[in-house]
Amino acid sequence: MMQLSSFVSLALATSPFLVSAAPARIYGKRAAADITVLKFADVLEQLESSFYSQALQKFQESDFTSAGFSSSDIPIQQFKLIQGDEATHSTVLQSALQTFGETPVTSCKFNFDSALTDVATMAATARVVENVGVMAYLGGATLITDPVLLVAAGSILTVEARHQTILNIMSGGGTAIPAAFDMALTPSEVLALAAPFFDGPCDLGVPANPTLAITNTGSVGPGTLLTFSSSALNDTSSQDGMFCQMMIGGAQMSISLPMGQCIVPEGINGPVAIWITSDNQPLLNNVRDRASTQLVAGPTVAFIDTQPQSLSQLTRNGGAVSSGSSGSSGSTDGSTGSSGSSGTDTASASTSTSTATISPDEASSIIASISASATGSASPSGTDSAAAASPTVNNPAANQTPGKANMFTGTSPDGHTNVIGWTNLPSQS
Repeated sequence: MMQLSSFVSLALATSPFLVSAAPARIYGKRAAADITVLKFADVLEQLESSFYSQALQKFQESDFTSAGFSSSDIPIQQFKLIQGDEATHSTVLQSALQTFGETPVTSCKFNFDSALTDVATMAATARVVENVGVMAYLGGATLITDPVLLVAAGSILTVEARHQTILNIMSGGGTAIPAAFDMALTPSEVLALAAPFFDGPCDLGVPANPTLAITNTGSVGPGTLLTFSSSALNDTSSQDGMFCQMMIGGAQMSISLPMGQCIVPEGINGPVAIWITSDNQPLLNNVRDRASTQLVAGPTVAFIDTQPQSLSQLTRNGGAVSSGSSGSSGSTDGSTGSSGSSGTDTASASTSTSTATISPDEASSIIASISASATGSASPSGTDSAAAASPTVNNPAANQTPGKANMFTGTSPDGHTNVIGWTNLPSQS
């Protein structure tokens, strides 16, 4: 068996970018930015590694088959490999920091109790956590000043993206690569998703955005009216002036909708980042220029699975592949605001494969609302997700500055395009 010291030496030897970045080129303000990013990334890697370690220690082979996996070997092998990658990332990042004369942050503690109630919840949470990792490294790239460190961080980002693909496949109803582009998040946005897992103080020198959770119960997909909870939304009457901002990879900006009419539009598949703002100005899909002055809470990240693939279904639901499926939707659980409870019935999951695939939307809610003390219920008054099973998506442009632009929504005459809405942009002089 390989000794730990040998493993660490091998990890450092196979990570030349970070190790060779050791010369004391890091001085002044430029150094501070790079060091902050490395410390931030290391703590996220510690969080991920700890999450998988605790999951693998808790669950047995029978737990994975009860959750619908066709073979326990598939998830156990992949989770072990992913955990090893995250641990190696942390080891190398800490070594680089120490070489630069810096002390890594190792005092942060983590609590995953609500995410480890059963295998299905754990797998769904892992899917969101890895996606957050991808978005964190992508957004952090704008802050790194040293080209060598930038390449090193990029070499970790590509591996995180591979983890994401594996977890998409193991979801049982998702798309392996749901979009041609990923999204980037700022450190404060990343902490809005990760901070609820911190058990006690964890000072990274970066303020966290207020957390946000989706509170819908039942099926969530195109046409569903989303409801939310957040400690920043403690006054229901104030939500009249709030707007939800839905962002997908590759889009120039978010879709802005009144909070009481936050309906999932058609055409979305895969991860969606959602913020709550106090105005209707769409948020740019650009971490450098994205406005934060009107931010109320978020983001939260949800997976909307509308294009299930056979490859994904082979790993879950007993390996059965459905034919002629028109798509699937995620689901959320109404107990997401309760501390230490996911609302998932493990006994039910063990007797029916139909309960094996828990939507990542539930995981998004768990991430944003593990502690009841940190999240207060604040759903729009008089709304019910069941009653909004298939509403018509309101035109987002109706809430923008009036203009003379074409405001047509719906299916185009040739049937090739489905127009969700319009947003008037200021003219370029």
